[in-house]
Amino acid sequence: MKTILVIEDNSDIRESTAEILAMSGYKVITAENGKSGVKTAIRQRPDLILCDIMMPELDGYGVLNILNKSPYTATIPFIFLTAKTGKPDLRKGMAMGADDYLTKPFDDKELLHAINCRLQKQENLKTFYSRSLTSLQRLASEHVLGSDELKRLIAERKVRQLKKKHILYYEGDNPEGIYLVLEGFVKTFKLVEDGRELVTGLYKAEEYVGINELFTDKHVDTAEAIDDSVVCLLPKDMIMDLISQYPDISQQFMRILCNNIREKEEQLLQFAYSSVRNRMLQVLLRLQSQFPDHNDFKISRDELAAMAGMATETVSRTLSDFKEEGLIERKGSHIRILDAINFAKARH
Repeated sequence: MKTILVIEDNSDIRESTAEILAMSGYKVITAENGKSGVKTAIRQRPDLILCDIMMPELDGYGVLNILNKSPYTATIPFIFLTAKTGKPDLRKGMAMGADDYLTKPFDDKELLHAINCRLQKQENLKTFYSRSLTSLQRLASEHVLGSDELKRLIAERKVRQLKKKHILYYEGDNPEGIYLVLEGFVKTFKLVEDGRELVTGLYKAEEYVGINELFTDKHVDTAEAIDDSVVCLLPKDMIMDLISQYPDISQQFMRILCNNIREKEEQLLQFAYSSVRNRMLQVLLRLQSQFPDHNDFKISRDELAAMAGMATETVSRTLSDFKEEGLIERKGSHIRILDAINFAKARH
């Protein structure tokens, strides 16, 4: 029997929600405010938490923030119950690690469907925890790999499943931490003055999104899943503790930061001095290194335009030239590099 904790200061909503869940076969525990809810969650560690946002003393955001910091509660699925439906509120909660929202008033079917889906996803995603542990350990030396504390911290982080086009965070948001990509692809981009996108980064499995903002208070770009993806949020305070405790991890993060800066410098130089042809070649070579099947990938004209900093019409003309030269094969958004060696030489 799964246990669900309901944190709600409105007694009518709390009792009616508990009754619905109990009749559906769940074990239910309740808390009438945020403070008692945190204590109950830590003490009893439920399988899922339903939590109101607007509560006195400690609101739902505060509850989620505290529970995310504890290794015993960080992975518990967390659903907000709220009358607030504004995008800033939704963004804030999801960026902090909330799994879902239920807008009041909600009916029995909505409630049970949200809970069932979240519990099922939690079961399906358990296999990704070992991947997150292995991937983060690669940042450290052999000595640090033996640290039980490091293993515990990473193994108990929450894993999130993202649909294609899901926004991980927006430019200007406060960084909650860094994201480890476990599966799929994530891009970062900025919107230029005329409304076009400029892609600033592409991240595949076992790569980290948001490292550049570890030491700043605002995200400088927007992160979006470009395919169905799975990510693991590593909270900022946890990462800063690891950096201060383990010099090897600090050095590896510095290497990643330096590589990110170098890539962005090269991108700026390409935009400033390279021809359209060379810019597109560089983008395709970059994609070639990112995708599992290095010579075969799927990407739209708009995404290529955003990566190369050019108009979609120019992308089409340039790809047509490459096709006529026998460098690529193209069908819609599907691109195959036919001759990898000559393709790499074509930019010289």
